[in-house]
Amino acid sequence: MFGLGNPPATTHLCSGKEGFILTVVEVSPLKRLFLIPLFALVFAAPAQSHAAKKELTFGYITPGPDTWYKRDVDGFVLAANMLSIKTVVLNSDYDVQKEVSNIESLITQGVDGMAIFSFNQQGAITAAKKCKEAGIPLVTVDNCGQALKSGNDIVAAIDFDWTAMGKKYAEYIAQAYPGKKVALITGLLEHLPVQMITGAMKQRMQELGKNEIVAIRDGKYNPPVAVNQAQDLVQSGTKFDILWIMNEDMAAAVIRYLKNQGVLDQYVVLAQNGSPVGIPLVQDGELNYTISSSPGWEGMVSLLTLYRYVSGDSKTTNQQVMLPVIPVTKGTVLDKSQVVPWEYDPVWLTLTKQYFPSLGGYLPAKAP
Repeated sequence: MFGLGNPPATTHLCSGKEGFILTVVEVSPLKRLFLIPLFALVFAAPAQSHAAKKELTFGYITPGPDTWYKRDVDGFVLAANMLSIKTVVLNSDYDVQKEVSNIESLITQGVDGMAIFSFNQQGAITAAKKCKEAGIPLVTVDNCGQALKSGNDIVAAIDFDWTAMGKKYAEYIAQAYPGKKVALITGLLEHLPVQMITGAMKQRMQELGKNEIVAIRDGKYNPPVAVNQAQDLVQSGTKFDILWIMNEDMAAAVIRYLKNQGVLDQYVVLAQNGSPVGIPLVQDGELNYTISSSPGWEGMVSLLTLYRYVSGDSKTTNQQVMLPVIPVTKGTVLDKSQVVPWEYDPVWLTLTKQYFPSLGGYLPAKAP
């Protein structure tokens, strides 16, 4: 037993270069009364708080000034603001050298993550290579997965499923208009999404055996060019019943031309986008069918996918993230979950949580 004249040893922990050093000293009972709670306090005290969370900065390279691209940027920046992430947006103005300079500029600025919407397939591949070398996570937007095949790891390719869209158009036409002939006015024929959507449409039509594509014309994403192509189709005597047009800006111009010629009622017009230009045409019955593709929502999904990786919540790379294919008809045109707005709407949050629950968890419970 320990007596008052022979006090027990009390253990002290002292930090040293090799960790903690155990020492034993003799103390009196009186001192022990003070040391015991002090000793307990050492182990009860919380550890030093972690350093403040690093403020993130993401870069976004947009291809040009068109409305589609602006809305994609808007969605990306909006989601970044929701998560208190800084953004640096650079516009390439459809210039290959400027695009490369933009990639290098963001790398030099030391951004924590990058997104690129390139107007050419090589641009995204160049970004993938340079970002891999710099150790900067990258997502590509509307690249049709081309950067995924380049051998340079990226976080994800964010795309609309152009092949699925082409099949959906063919199936709708076969069901609603069996036996009718179809003419196409596309965007740029050399543009990969154009090739994917028209190729899938043609193949599915052949499989179903209900319709035939009789003409394919290059509208170059340019309304006046699309009107010239429609005029040539009508005046050339080409026999067709359905006119499919790659986007609704072109479709609106073609519809005006057909109305002015008094022949709109002879054709069924279909388009793609679900844009603010196209929706009133669907409501009026002048545009029969379209597919919703919101660039703004795509921008939000791009930001959230990049953040999920940079935050460490996911280490998965080389993902293919496809936004859903949502058809739009006169019966669904007022439903925002079917016609996803191009500009911000709280439905973006609802749809993200529905289609991408792992990303939706980063969004606020209540829409701003």
